[in-house]
Amino acid sequence: MATPSPLHITSYNIHKGFSQFHRLRIHELRDRLEGLNPDLVFLQEVHGLHLRHAARHLNWPSEPQYQFLAGGTWQEHAYGRNVIYEHGDHGNAILSRFPILRSANHDITTHSFERRGMLHCEVAVPGWAQPLHCLCVHLSLSGRGRRQQFGMLIDRVMRNVPKDAPLIIAGDFNDWTNQADRLLAERLGLTEVFDSAGRPARSFPSSLPLLRLDRIYARGMHIETAQVLRGRPWSRISDHSPISAYLKPLN
Repeated sequence: MATPSPLHITSYNIHKGFSQFHRLRIHELRDRLEGLNPDLVFLQEVHGLHLRHAARHLNWPSEPQYQFLAGGTWQEHAYGRNVIYEHGDHGNAILSRFPILRSANHDITTHSFERRGMLHCEVAVPGWAQPLHCLCVHLSLSGRGRRQQFGMLIDRVMRNVPKDAPLIIAGDFNDWTNQADRLLAERLGLTEVFDSAGRPARSFPSSLPLLRLDRIYARGMHIETAQVLRGRPWSRISDHSPISAYLKPLN
């Protein structure tokens, strides 16, 4: 059997399609993601609907942002709606080149003023012995809230992901004190893709990345390379820098 090709993963908080200066960048974002050409994209702060933006911006996409970004490049997508308001909603999304066998969104809100979710997908990667479990998260700004959410995340994985199944957890962890590395490594056997550098990479704010907020954690995979996409054009698209990695299954 041929050795599977490396899996290209990208995680990106897209700031609802706007730059850090609130200029609409959703069209440039799609072009740049297509140029980057990952197999799986983990997105945070994605609009499913926003009637006010649609009325204000003539070039606002007619379909939900996750469908617009998927375009013809990613044939499969899943969306987890976390925040609902009178004129729209937003949440997390996963775009995939490969079949998504099942998906479910789980409420991990710890404060009523800060709705959060965890999107769990199982993806059939060609040549892999088992489905790849993918969890896309956007965690709380509150340290106490994050600690509770780490517990929910660990419980979800332990109950629903086989111990020998490949697993990726990616997203905006808002974890500048780096509690996730210890917890996820100890309890779930996960490795952060920048582990060889000693700690997660700086990704926020995109204009001058100082905080280590965005992460990709993997289990059952060899990490070939990882990078933060800093500078232009990425710094003009969102307030976060995207992070990217190439992974190969251990078996």
